[in-house]
Amino acid sequence: MKRQELLAHLDTLLQPHLVKDYAPNGLQVEGKDEIHKVITAVTADQFAVDAAVEAGADCLLVHHGYFWKNEPAVITGMKKRRLQALLRHDINLIGYHLPLDIHPALGNNAQLAQLLGLEAVEPLEAGNDTCLVLKGRLSQPLSGHELSQHIHQQLKRPPLHIAGHDRPIQTLAWCTGGAQDYIDQVAAAGIDAFLSGEVSERTYHSAVEQGIDYFACGHHATERGGVLALGEHLAQQFGLEVHFVDTPNPV
Repeated sequence: MKRQELLAHLDTLLQPHLVKDYAPNGLQVEGKDEIHKVITAVTADQFAVDAAVEAGADCLLVHHGYFWKNEPAVITGMKKRRLQALLRHDINLIGYHLPLDIHPALGNNAQLAQLLGLEAVEPLEAGNDTCLVLKGRLSQPLSGHELSQHIHQQLKRPPLHIAGHDRPIQTLAWCTGGAQDYIDQVAAAGIDAFLSGEVSERTYHSAVEQGIDYFACGHHATERGGVLALGEHLAQQFGLEVHFVDTPNPV
């Protein structure tokens, strides 16, 4: 399919105009006009770029692309090597950040809810479809240890668990990636536990002092779901050849 047809579909599907983001959403590096093979990845790191080159891909579709707000504008070192490889092999780089977090079906948050089997899913802020934090319920209450084991089983990596209480966990809120500072908002809502990707030193104090369990489940691990689901959607919708590349990132 034509690059512009793909971009038009993605913009209609993900509606990037609804959110204020930290990087451009959509086409970030222009490559071939015709797209047949797509490599998807969480981040457009060198590992993913090299995989796209090796596969003879026409497009690299990611959640974390390039040209972030406040990053140095010069093209040197790591940035130069990545861009040089994409341009040399005429590979399109397409990235969607926050729009791929919040999409109600294909988004990272929605996909994490499906993976963990959460029910009654809705935005933490009622009626706000662009809210980055979702809340829901477990089908049955679990202890903090049991929930930690369930997360480990589904994400294939053990979370860091900070126990803020010893009650069974029934309600929880979550936001993939670097969303640890939403814990105070979640605690104020009276929810039993909060899940995100990253953790900070201050997160421990917020959890313990406000009586909420917290699970740091990994930035990369929590954000595989969105781009995987988006790639599967494109393969089914347009018959594109799509392959997911999973950088071995433990963070």
